[in-house]
Amino acid sequence: MEKTAVQAGAHLHHIEIESENPENLAKFYSKAMDMEFAKLSNDNWNCFGSERRVLITRGKNKTLSYAAFACRDKEGIGALRTRVELQGLEVLASPSPHFGNEAFAISDPNGNIICFGLAETEQKTFNDLYAPLQHLTFTSTNVERIVEFYVGKLGFSLSDRVIHENGDLATAFMTSNHEHHTIACFKSDHNGIDHHSYEVGSWMYIRDWCDHFAEIDIQLIWGPGRHGPGNNLFVFIEDLDKNWIELSAELEVIGDQTIKDWPQHPRTLNKWGRAIMRS
Repeated sequence: MEKTAVQAGAHLHHIEIESENPENLAKFYSKAMDMEFAKLSNDNWNCFGSERRVLITRGKNKTLSYAAFACRDKEGIGALRTRVELQGLEVLASPSPHFGNEAFAISDPNGNIICFGLAETEQKTFNDLYAPLQHLTFTSTNVERIVEFYVGKLGFSLSDRVIHENGDLATAFMTSNHEHHTIACFKSDHNGIDHHSYEVGSWMYIRDWCDHFAEIDIQLIWGPGRHGPGNNLFVFIEDLDKNWIELSAELEVIGDQTIKDWPQHPRTLNKWGRAIMRS
């Protein structure tokens, strides 16, 4: 089957998360993630930097409102919409203020709203630390169903799997472009968000970000370390609502490689040391 999302070159462009106190959370992202922020309404705030945007809306803490993927061109988003319609999925109106009339959205099996559109060329130059928004990771009680949706229905490519000793799927890494993963999913006792991640490019930028966190008194909750799948370096912090934020570097670039299976083991999650096991 065609890898329509991959052919469209879709990348994670922005997310909107819910918070009981959106103003405070927007101020946190502005300070912690070195972004500017603007009030859109009493309930909605926009945080933005170079190649990263996080919108925050009033609602339930630790809840994804939607995630938005930008396609490479009109042909790509057209092909993706055609595939969605042929798969019998309901096409929803785009909730994104950053995309135009071409954008549309769908709902995945866990109710996550995923939006596809075209990104406008950035007009402003930012003098911030480098960290484009790169991937989103879910938790799910049924990872197999999530894989079937993103790979089977949308045309993502399955990169790697983490397998329990009994053969059950623990984690799946999927991509919509050349990067190792743009969506991942961990097996859990609940459906939700595990973390969202920014790809800073190299180890030296991890250092710079950690120095930045130290200056504003934000402690790391995990890392530095190196993941097995994706082979990327990482550190984690958490925001005021306990959402996990990853800073990643040197994530693998992939082509038509064979899917790799990994054991569900601490060294799969962190080659260097302590692991946070989800299931």
